[in-house]
Amino acid sequence: MNDKCLELENWLAVAIGNSRLHWAWFRHNILIEQWDTPHLSTEIRLNQIPQQFLATNFKQQNLTKPTPIYLASVVPKQTKLWQNYADLNLVTLKDVDIKNIYPTMGIDRALAVWGAGETYGYPCLVIDGGTALTFTAVNPIKQLLGGAILPGLRLQFTSLKQRTANLPEITLPKILPPRWTLDTNQAIASGVIHTQIAGIHSYIIDWQRKFLNSKVIFTGGDANVLAQYLSIQFPEIMPQIIVDQNLVFWGIKSVYKSRNLS
Repeated sequence: MNDKCLELENWLAVAIGNSRLHWAWFRHNILIEQWDTPHLSTEIRLNQIPQQFLATNFKQQNLTKPTPIYLASVVPKQTKLWQNYADLNLVTLKDVDIKNIYPTMGIDRALAVWGAGETYGYPCLVIDGGTALTFTAVNPIKQLLGGAILPGLRLQFTSLKQRTANLPEITLPKILPPRWTLDTNQAIASGVIHTQIAGIHSYIIDWQRKFLNSKVIFTGGDANVLAQYLSIQFPEIMPQIIVDQNLVFWGIKSVYKSRNLS
């Protein structure tokens, strides 16, 4: 495929997460629009994506053939629903140009840290605030140093509700809750949020001891609120912090470029 054709090509990146589908519409290397939808309930048939899953502006493209889709998934049951789509390009760990990736690493983590490094430079630390909170670190020569995984904020709230007799499930507060409180709901918020923010801060400080000028990039559904909490509790580290919800898409874009320009 030559550059002239690529310049006009519409394609979709789809990242299947634990709770939602994350979509991005690209025209060649330019991100046009991003949106989220629920998981599919039935398989794609006749190479057609259900209209309710597409952004309005994308529907107006009046495309006459199946749109190329680059699919990265952490949910095998959802992946199977796409198997009959004609122009499906499945993204795997083999596509990610990072050294030391291990076989059981989530494709979302690998793509996010690759996207971060290609966009903001290496070394970099990616903190993904999704269903799980993950830390993923890459050194200056694009070697994966590893990371950590723990339950995300909302998952911790849900777990307390499900595994106790009397504790309620609370919603994520927009502002940092007080550390000490005489209210059960606020006590839950305090315990979960303050300990998680302290843990995040600890990882960032340890990373910055290794790589002083490295960027730390937050992504995922809770990225903005985590960064906001952190800015209140530890404002001194904020100059190194970036929030970018599209890291996985930047990783998928790199896959698209490598497959079409190689």
